[in-house]
Parts: sequence; structure tokens; C-alpha cells
Amino acid sequence: MKRAVIVFALIIVVALPFVLRTKQTTIGQADDTVIIITPHNEAIRYEYSHGFSDWWKAKTGRTVQVDWRVIGGTSEITRFLESEYVSSFQNYWTKTLGKEWSIDVQAAFTNHRLAKDAPAAALEARKAFLESNVSSGIDVFFGGGSFDFIRQANAGRIVDSGLMKKHPEWFNDQVIPAEFTGEPYLDKQGRWLGCVLSSYGMLYNNDSLARLGIKHPPQQWEDIADPAYESEVALCDPTKSSSIAKAFENVIQQQMYLEWARLERETGKPRKELEAQAVRAGWERGLSVLQRIGANARYFTDSSQKPPIDVLHGNSAVGMCIDFYGRYQEESASQRSGQKRLGYYSPPDGTVLSPDPIALMRGAPNREVAIAFMEYVLSMEGQKLWNFKVGTEGGPRRFALRRLPIRRDFYANKEWKALRSDPDEAPYSGENPLIYNQAWTSGDTFRAMAFVIRVMCLDTHPELVQAWREIIKAGMPADALAEMSNLSSISYDNVQNRIRQALTSKNKVDEIRLANELANGFRMQYERAAEMARKQRK
Repeated sequence: MKRAVIVFALIIVVALPFVLRTKQTTIGQADDTVIIITPHNEAIRYEYSHGFSDWWKAKTGRTVQVDWRVIGGTSEITRFLESEYVSSFQNYWTKTLGKEWSIDVQAAFTNHRLAKDAPAAALEARKAFLESNVSSGIDVFFGGGSFDFIRQANAGRIVDSGLMKKHPEWFNDQVIPAEFTGEPYLDKQGRWLGCVLSSYGMLYNNDSLARLGIKHPPQQWEDIADPAYESEVALCDPTKSSSIAKAFENVIQQQMYLEWARLERETGKPRKELEAQAVRAGWERGLSVLQRIGANARYFTDSSQKPPIDVLHGNSAVGMCIDFYGRYQEESASQRSGQKRLGYYSPPDGTVLSPDPIALMRGAPNREVAIAFMEYVLSMEGQKLWNFKVGTEGGPRRFALRRLPIRRDFYANKEWKALRSDPDEAPYSGENPLIYNQAWTSGDTFRAMAFVIRVMCLDTHPELVQAWREIIKAGMPADALAEMSNLSSISYDNVQNRIRQALTSKNKVDEIRLANELANGFRMQYERAAEMARKQRK
């Protein structure tokens, strides 16, 4: 009897949550499904699930379930997609085409740089993949930096959705330009399309600044490289988050422009003659700024959402973040406390406006609905969700997303200004002087930048922090500071040659070996700088 009571009690405990749970629509109960992989946060997923469901119902009379796949940042998404397409294509290559699988075939089928005289099997594999409909099981890739989408397009994992042909009225300088301030806003072949804009800045906690005796909030990236912010900066790993990698790239490009202007003033030579010199000097100057910011870092996290939350709670005084994370936390903190506890600032000459793209995956299992979702996001109905206030007609239901729509005609409607969360933001006004130069830091150089920042600041963080602390205690001696800031091993020329070669090598060991070599070099360098600073104090 006692055993029966215990069993009955266990059954009640297990079953009760299922009995009491609220009724909800499941994937199986919806007429249609779309599977979307994304780094976007819960607020964006919630609003676009409900917005698209309403739009699809009005358009077709059918219900739709948005099946979100959230596995981390864009780096994790990229690795997942690579793995899924390797498995899918291997199955297609061996079982459908009856071909023999090899390491060379695996390396070739997504390689857009194959030479015309490459082995026949490699060329055949690449051609077969581009003509196939092999699938990763995902319909849409939504959100992240354009760098990752360019890589996906080059590999052939994302394909033309046809929306540029269907809606030519959307893709022009008056609506969605092909590029702006040097940034590409879409793929010319239609494989990815920008759908919302991002810039980068600093979220700071006014209470923390007061605690540190800092009287003026940061206005430039260099401000948070100041010793006053020691152990108070929240940062994200640029190899895990493409958004923070983009912010770091902005820091470097800003320094390149500043060096260009300085050289022009001092030499009087034509700007074109000075460009190569300015790029090299600006690269080193930008990395030096990032090194000091890294030395001030409390941590480097894998999640780009963590720094703004830690700044909100006062665990860090300032954090580098994407604009909408900063604006959202600033607004939410003000609403809860009624005080201006947080501030967000984006350096006007230190950040460009970058697109967050959306793309159709090769072999999308729900192709029609996937294209419809993309169409909704780019339509004016979908664009309103990014920046309309909660509860306004056509706006979000629960969350103010605080993002800037990519459509230029959105900002032309003066009647909507009162409905917007950020009515004074005018991204196409021409007031942002930082023009992105793709030739300087894009492509493989962008990846190399994230790599060298990792070895300079993350892999060696304990030694970097110790050296920085000793230098601060010693009163910032020039010789110790120079030793810490010796960046000759990761100069622009080294990046363009040895470092890029290692990162693009077919043998992953080459990258690991180089990372260990550079990190060990920086560790010894930081230890020497710390010892030099200690001697200054004696």
C-alpha cells in the first residue's frame, strides 16, 4: 500500500505540469513551418514570430510556426552549417552520384577559389554542389554580420531568394542601396540582403563612473583605454561574435583615417601617396588602443549580450556593444528606476553603419515560406517592428527592439516620427564621417584581425593584465609601456603574408601552431614589461 501511494505521488508530480500547462500552438498543429537559425535575442524572435504569423495569415489564410534554432553567435552558426553541409553533400556525393569521398573532395566542394587547373575531382565536386539542392535542414539564416554571410555566399551554402527580381522597387538608392558609407548592403547576386542597420558604441554605468572618480562619460574608443578603467571594461571575444569583431574593426579603421589626416598635415603630400603608410600605421595604432582596452577588460565573454547586462548591474563600468543592446539597456534601466543610471554613446567618427543580413539556405526544406519570411522582414510591415514603439499600430507587441531599419524610405515618412522609439536617428543623413574602406580590413584580413586580437589579449590575458597593473603602479614608464605595446609580430605586413597564409591553410595545425607561437611571444613580452615597471618603482 505504501509503495502504491509513493508511485501515485510520483505520477502526479510528473503529470501535473502537463495537465496545467497553457494551450499553445505546436509545429505539428500549424499549416506551415519555417526553420530559422539566428544569433538574434529573444525579443527579436518573439516579435518576428508574431508579426510574420499575422502577415502570413492575412496573405494566405494559413497558420505558420516559426521554428527558431539558437545555438550561439554567428561563429557557432557558421561551424554548425559547415558541418551539416559536409554531411549532407557527402551523402549526396556517395549515394546519389556514386562517387568516392575523400579529404580533397571535402575541401573542394565549398572552395570558391579553386583554380581552373585544379584536380578534376575537385572541380567536379564544386560544380556538383552548386548545382545540387543538398540541405542543412535550415531554411533561413537571419542576423549577424555581413562578413559571415559573404563567407556563406562564397561557399555556396546560401542562394538567391529571387527577391531582388520580384521587388526591384526595393533595391535602389532611395530604398535599400547597394552600399552606403563604403559598406555593402546586399549581395549583387541576391544571395544575402541587408535588413536592418547596426552601429557600435559604449554602454556605461553612471554610478560606476562616479565610484571610479571619472567625471566625463567616454566619448571615444580611446577613452576606455585609460588606466582609470582598469578591470572595469566588459568585452566579448571577437572570434566568437562577429558584431564585436566589427566594433574592433571600426576602432582600427578610425585610427587609419586619423593617421592619414596626420600624415597629410605633416608632409603636405597628396593623400593617395600616403594611403599605404597610413594603413600600416593606423593598423598598429588601432591594435595598440585595443590592447589597452583589453588590458582594462574584466573579462572576454563568448556572448555579446553579457557585457550590457553586466554594465546594467554595475559589475563593469563600461562595455563595448552593438547599438541596440546599448539603447535597450539604457531605456529599460531608466524605466525601472526613473533615473538616468546608464548612458549609451556611439562615437560619430568611430563607427560605420553595417547591415545585418538575411539569406535563404541551399536546399531549404520549406522554401516558399522561407522566401515569404524574408519578404516580410524587408517589407515596410516588417521594417516597422525594428523601431516602432510597443503598442503602436504596426509596432511590436511586447519589446521595443530599438534597431534602425535598413529601408531609406522608412525615415522619409514624417508622420511616423512620433511612433518611433528613436525618432531623432537619421542614418542616411550623411552626418557619419567614418567611411568604411573594404580594401583595408575586409575578407581574410578581417578574420586575421580577430585572430591577432585573440592571441594579443585573450590567450594572454593574465599576463597582459599583470603587466598593465605594474605599469600603472610605476606611473606609466615609457620603456615598459613600449615593451608591452611592441606589435611587430602582428604588423600589417605580417598579417597580409604569414598570418593570412596560416589561417587559410588546409591544415588546421598551421593556425594552431602560429597561435601558440604568437601567444608565447606576447607572454614573454608582457612579463618583461612587468619586470621593467617593477624596477622603476624600486
